[in-house]
Amino acid sequence: MSLNKTPSADRIHIGFFGKRNAGKSSVVNAVTGQELAVVSQIKGTTTDPVWKAMELLPLGPVVVIDTPGIDDEGDLGALRVRKARQILNKTDVAVLIVDGTVGITAPEQELLDIFQEKQIPYVVAFNKEDLIDTKDSIPGFSVTENTIRISAKTGFQIEDLKEKIGQLTVRQEPERRIVGELLNPLDLVVLVTPIDKAAPKGRLILPQQQTIRDILDSDAIAVTVKENQLKSTLEQLKKQPAMVITDSQVFGKVNEDVPRQVPLTSFSILFARYKGSLETVVQGAAAIETLQDGDKVLISEGCTHHRQCDDIGSVKIPRWLKEYTKKQLQIHLSSGTEFPEDLSDYQLIIHCGGCMLNEREMKYRLKCAQDQVVPITNYGIAIAYMQGILRRSVELFPEVLAKLPQQEG
Repeated sequence: MSLNKTPSADRIHIGFFGKRNAGKSSVVNAVTGQELAVVSQIKGTTTDPVWKAMELLPLGPVVVIDTPGIDDEGDLGALRVRKARQILNKTDVAVLIVDGTVGITAPEQELLDIFQEKQIPYVVAFNKEDLIDTKDSIPGFSVTENTIRISAKTGFQIEDLKEKIGQLTVRQEPERRIVGELLNPLDLVVLVTPIDKAAPKGRLILPQQQTIRDILDSDAIAVTVKENQLKSTLEQLKKQPAMVITDSQVFGKVNEDVPRQVPLTSFSILFARYKGSLETVVQGAAAIETLQDGDKVLISEGCTHHRQCDDIGSVKIPRWLKEYTKKQLQIHLSSGTEFPEDLSDYQLIIHCGGCMLNEREMKYRLKCAQDQVVPITNYGIAIAYMQGILRRSVELFPEVLAKLPQQEG
C-alpha cells in the first residue's frame, strides 16, 4: 500500500533504543535518509520520542520512532525513560543502538531482556565502526543474524541494517479486513455517521474512512447517512442492505429504525474484530452487571483530542453507566499513550475502538487487563450491552455470539 493509503495504526512501527550518546538519532537519520532527529554531542539531546510516518524502502509504509536514552538521569530523566519503555508496547521491530567503542552494558542488556520478554523482533546495531579497529573485539558482540556493525557517520553497512530490519518486519498472517470478507460484489452497506459537535470538521473519522474504503475494495456499495436520515433512506432502497454499520453513540435509535432481518453492527465492534479482540471485549461486557457503589471504572482512549461538551468517553458513557447500574461509580480517564500499568484498582475497563493504536499496542493493553484479571470491553460493545442489543450487534459473528454472556440489562 502507498504512503497515503496506510493509516499509522496499520504501519510497521520501528523503534530505535539505546543509551544516551550511542548515536541513536544519527542512525535514525542515516536509515531514513532524512534529518528526523536532532543530533548533538551533548548527552540526552532526544528528550521525547520522535515519531515519523514515512515510506522507507525497501520496507514500505512504516512509523519510525527515535526514543530518549534509556540511561537518562534525574526525575525528568526517569520520566523520559518511562516514555521510552511505553514505546516498546507498540513496537513491532526494535533496533538497539550500542556504542561500539564501549559495547553492551547493563542498560542495553536490560533492553534485550525486555525485547525477549515481550517477544519483539530485534536487531542490535553496534555503531561507530569508524572509531573501532576492525581487529578489536566489542564487548557483547558476536556475529549472528541479530547483530551488525555499522557507522552512521560513514554510512558503513546502513543498507545492510535496513535489510535486517526488513527481514524482521515480514508478516506471515493473511491480510486483515474490516468487513470485506463478509460482503459480495454489489452488496449494499448503509453506514450511519452522526455529524455533531464531536465530528471533525470537513471529514469523517478514521474508522469510517477505513470501513468505506474496505467496502469499496470489495466491489460493494457504501451508502453513508446521518442518523436522522436512516429510516427514510431504508424505505427508499430497492433492495435490502447486506448490513447496517452505525456509530455507537446512536446505537439505540438505529436499532429501532433498522428492520430486525437486516444485520446491524457498529464501527467499534468491527474494529475490535479487526484488532483481534472481539471475543475478549464481548465477554468483558458482563462485568457491567457486577459493578457496585464506589467501584472504579477506567475509560481509555487510544488518541488525544479536544473533548467536546458531550464527549462520548468523558460524558456520555459515564452517564449511561450510572443510569444503567444505578451505582455511584468512580470514573477515571486515560488517553493517548497514558495507559496505566497497574490496573488492579479497577473493576472494569472500557476502551475505545483503538483505531489509532497498532495491533501490538492493543494486544498489550488487553494482556495487561487479562494478567491482572480486570474485565475489559469497548465503547460500542458496552453501549450495545446497556441498551440490550449486544446479541443482535454480533450476530454477524456466530463464534462470538455463542460465547456471549446471557444476562443483558
